[in-house]
Amino acid sequence: MDEIKVMDEQKRSMSLNRPVEHGSTQFIVTQLGGEQYGIDIKYISNIIRMSKITRVPKVSDYIKGVINVRGVVIPTISLRLKLGLPEEEITKKTRIIILTLEQHESIGVLVDEVKEVVTLEENHIERIGYEKDDKERFLSGVGKSDGKLISLLDITSVLAEVVDV
Repeated sequence: MDEIKVMDEQKRSMSLNRPVEHGSTQFIVTQLGGEQYGIDIKYISNIIRMSKITRVPKVSDYIKGVINVRGVVIPTISLRLKLGLPEEEITKKTRIIILTLEQHESIGVLVDEVKEVVTLEENHIERIGYEKDDKERFLSGVGKSDGKLISLLDITSVLAEVVDV
């Protein structure tokens, strides 16, 4: 009887904290326009619904302003504008992903929609080569999952001008 109880506890803890296999990475897949972009899950601290963004004067177009999340003021950028895509249309599916880069403050990125979490094996990720145009300099590679291609964002490159990385 005790063995069954222990096994049930082990199963429950395994399903809650499923370890990622060595050589694989988990990504949150987001929608921007008609394209899918993956953000490494290790940078994500929270995903929230669209909230009121307070505009900040004299900043770059892609910096939308600041939001207040539980008493913390977080700068928020438009990932679409940062990647050179057209201005977003705010819908019910629009989300703000709160990212935290190693010893830095949090920053919010506005996305059209959060689709799913995928685990990509290293052999399903094709790294981007040498010469990169403006949009490609923000990509670390392209992942393949269920027959779909996902552009994998290099978040430190995307946010380099916003925070001192």
